[in-house]
Amino acid sequence: MPDLIKLLPDSVANQIAAGEVVQRPASAVKELLENSIDSGATEIKLVIKDAGKILIQVIDNGCGMSERDARMCFERHATSKIQTANDLLVIRTLGFRGEALASIASIAQVELKTKLTEGEIGTCIQIDGSVFKAQFPSTCPDGTTVSVKNLFYNVPARRNFLKSNTLELKYIIDEFFRVALVHPGIGFSFINNDKILYKLVPTNPRQRVVTLLGSAYNQRLVPVEQSSAIVNISGFIGKPEFARKKRGEQYFFVNNRFIKSPYLHHAIENAFQELLPKDAYPTYLIYMTIDPKMIDVNIHPTKTEINFQDSKNIFAVLHSSVRQSIGKFNITPSFDFEADKSFNLPPPSKDHSIRQPSITIDPTYNPFEKRVKPQIEMPLSSKTKPDDPNWQKLYDPLKEVNFNDYISSGLNQQVIPDSDLQSIATVSTGMMQAFNRFIITFTQNGIIIIDQQNAHERILYEKFLSLANGELHDSQQQLFPQTLNLGSSESELLKEYIYEFNMAGFEIAEFGKGSFIVSAIPADCSNDNIQELFESMLESLQNHPSDPRTEKHLKFVHGIAKSMSISRNRKLQPEEMTSIIGNLFACKVPDMTPDGKPTLFMIGLDELGKKFK
Repeated sequence: MPDLIKLLPDSVANQIAAGEVVQRPASAVKELLENSIDSGATEIKLVIKDAGKILIQVIDNGCGMSERDARMCFERHATSKIQTANDLLVIRTLGFRGEALASIASIAQVELKTKLTEGEIGTCIQIDGSVFKAQFPSTCPDGTTVSVKNLFYNVPARRNFLKSNTLELKYIIDEFFRVALVHPGIGFSFINNDKILYKLVPTNPRQRVVTLLGSAYNQRLVPVEQSSAIVNISGFIGKPEFARKKRGEQYFFVNNRFIKSPYLHHAIENAFQELLPKDAYPTYLIYMTIDPKMIDVNIHPTKTEINFQDSKNIFAVLHSSVRQSIGKFNITPSFDFEADKSFNLPPPSKDHSIRQPSITIDPTYNPFEKRVKPQIEMPLSSKTKPDDPNWQKLYDPLKEVNFNDYISSGLNQQVIPDSDLQSIATVSTGMMQAFNRFIITFTQNGIIIIDQQNAHERILYEKFLSLANGELHDSQQQLFPQTLNLGSSESELLKEYIYEFNMAGFEIAEFGKGSFIVSAIPADCSNDNIQELFESMLESLQNHPSDPRTEKHLKFVHGIAKSMSISRNRKLQPEEMTSIIGNLFACKVPDMTPDGKPTLFMIGLDELGKKFK
């Protein structure tokens, strides 16, 4: 039998390693930015084209590399920070050249130009998919420039799994934020498709946060500060009233490295317990300094997950520091005890005479006598008059009415096709809301329970599907146009979908960097919080599974329907419940949301009867 086990060629081994370290363009951006920071750079420029698929370029003014180091940094297992196995336990740097460069060079066309600060001439190296092409002297400024072109050009399967340019750019911006937030003393520039997205000057931590997240955060954040023998903690937490319905602004940094830690996140959530609603998430930027011997940063290829030797005590210190800031800066919600209005009596007039109160006694009252409680007469709805031919049917609980008669009696003018009524037969007028979440109605065959949010999502989805036919939806003009303030990734996403938003009934115009003016909204849309609504819609568009075969308008319709649907904790008026019932059964697919969640289910009379046997 011939031998089966063989050593892989270096080019293949590098591509396999690249799959662990470089999962998308944002991964390469992270590695290159961290290399520049470790080089001692004070100015770093990031240049992106076509969401990093065509070009990723990082330019720094760091220490540069010698001719030999420039060649060696592309070799496998080459590094500048580890000499022995023990060095793995005391890593303080992020990664100076080497390691990731070999992986990146195996799946892209890479050019490196570098010059030592004390050198007279630099070096240029060109590598194409792990194949060394050229090395020659170059006149270049102090520092290093790494250009990564055509990422995954030789691994088409990996390239096909990349998301849309908008989503890939968002991932790059996220990595840029994670690096820039923890190094406020370094100046950063970010250029996307020849347009400057960010120009950051060296500053203090708070100003860097405000510059990246927006000027509004200057009033939303309070500092956190705690020193102990185990860990030193600094940073900021958001005030509860500014909590958002997404996990966007949540950052942990340990020894200047961004990490993800559900365990530490739980410590902060506990500190905010009873201060936030269930569907809100606190904002925080926490910087932790720990002895490197007490952590292990090498449990994950991208080093975004770490192990703590003393995790329970770190949890306790973090929880305590956040609670201390909440109390110290008095950011707990204030209680508004409203005075009893019965005491707010108007002062008597000048000619008002004061009389002694009198007491009236009924000598015939017998406390043991049974009395019949008077019946309360309920007023009729203004929409249904006694002379309405359907009134007897609508308000007689012992009778049933055809569903088309029910909704055509003035409560809802939409007529439901008979083909959509096969499963619901006839519906009586009994209708109620349970737990501010479910609508319960009745048929001659049983009970229908409708999830109001899922049902409304289905209704909106089918309504906005007409966008594909160029149909413009009705709008309601805003008396006072509202301003949206969005981050760079959200701004780019809104620009990409601005046509679809306007067709859906919005009127949106760009107004300066990251700002948009909303002059109108769809006729059936609430204007209670336009900023929150758009944040939710854009988040749905960002997180919606991307499928190249899915048309753009379907992704938009799904995102906007999910965001505009009524919440599960909202009390509905009878006419709102009636509208949802009628419009739901008018849908082509009334029994599930676009992503397959049920909108309703029915309990038959036979099933109910079995429960009482």
